[in-house]
Amino acid sequence: MSSLVLELKQGESMILNGAVIRFKTRTRLELNSHARFLFGKQIMSAEDATSPLRQAYFALQQAYISDEEERPEALQRARDNIRRLMGEAPEAQREDWSALLRLTSEETVLDALKRARQMIRAAESAPQGN
Repeated sequence: MSSLVLELKQGESMILNGAVIRFKTRTRLELNSHARFLFGKQIMSAEDATSPLRQAYFALQQAYISDEEERPEALQRARDNIRRLMGEAPEAQREDWSALLRLTSEETVLDALKRARQMIRAAESAPQGN
């Protein structure tokens, strides 16, 4: 079994199997077993879910960090949210939303989070029209 070493700065937060952990000092930790975690800029607060893409990311995040019993329902809520947002999106963006929706299975929800982050970065770095 391989391990994953993470280095986190003082004040950074991490969600590990649904628990929020805030580091008071610079920390280096090693995960030796499978765990669902997000840290740093990967974590989005509900207040930051201010656009359709951010709302989709937040819903996926909640599904990803939910415990085993809650995960299926949270994942279904995320899928329903993405379908709704896809229906409201401009035609030119629907393929991206469709690709995101295809990644929303129990096994690929982390990939869906990565895809949503990429979509957010692209949308927020695009020049704004007049």
